[in-house]
Amino acid sequence: MDIFLQQLINGLVLGSIYALVALGYTMVYGILELINFAHGEITMIGAMVSLAVINLLIGSTLDLPGVMIVFMGVLTAIPACMALGFVIERVAYRPLRHAPRLAPLITAIGVSIVLQNAAMLIWGRQYISFPPIIPIQRYEVLGATISNLQIFIFIFSALLMAGLIMLVHKTRLGRAMRATAQSPQAASLMGVNVNNIIAITFILGSALAAIAGVMVGAYYGLAHYYMGFLLGLKAFCAAVLGGIGNIAGAMLGGLLLGVIESLGAGYIGDLTGGFLGSHYQDVFAFLVLILVLVFRPSGLLGERVVERA
Repeated sequence: MDIFLQQLINGLVLGSIYALVALGYTMVYGILELINFAHGEITMIGAMVSLAVINLLIGSTLDLPGVMIVFMGVLTAIPACMALGFVIERVAYRPLRHAPRLAPLITAIGVSIVLQNAAMLIWGRQYISFPPIIPIQRYEVLGATISNLQIFIFIFSALLMAGLIMLVHKTRLGRAMRATAQSPQAASLMGVNVNNIIAITFILGSALAAIAGVMVGAYYGLAHYYMGFLLGLKAFCAAVLGGIGNIAGAMLGGLLLGVIESLGAGYIGDLTGGFLGSHYQDVFAFLVLILVLVFRPSGLLGERVVERA
């Protein structure tokens, strides 16, 4: 029971990060029906930029508390990733908006590779350690251990997801986003600037990705130029699991995928008689993707289906 509860806690924390990244995939797909495979690299850029700022502040003469230093790193990473998301949409995707669907998909993979190599040239091939500037406190809950960092990641992710739902369903911008997703032509006739709405969608997804990147760096204590590739694929699996294009589905899919992966890592050794270890946990994400595509291609909550004019 202790192992189950511990893995459940770990899974919910990890799943909340997956959900934040998956939201970027699902929002872009909901409007453009495009899988932005460069989204994972935006998460990586957020982690690397924040770490660069954090290390710069630590080495400076400013005597700032650890929480403030991390906060400054996050405040720098968010606009950097938002600007990157805007540039990617404007330069790589907008010219191909009416091209065959294979063209933007190949472009997305190309942008992903370009960002990986750019990060490698800037920050190097080595792993970058997240400095232990935030004191970690651990609490016992029914035999399981949970840290203040895990509590913060889960609660802050939940607040961000709740805020996004409020934005989409309760604001004028959200109505414009939903109208554009339903029919860009009709939305344009009603006075909606479709190009601006699409750009804002990329910017919002990139902001969430930047925050998720900082969370990953703080949670694992490491960042690397290649970290966004696997994280992005898992987040894409989460979006497909919940229903690609469905915001609530991306949240549900991320949480479920994190729990499945953590429980699998905790019990795979017992289930296979020690043949497979916990380092095979990545298998579960792609196994779930295969099962969903075979038995429920629309995802748990159903994908967004739009009749294009």
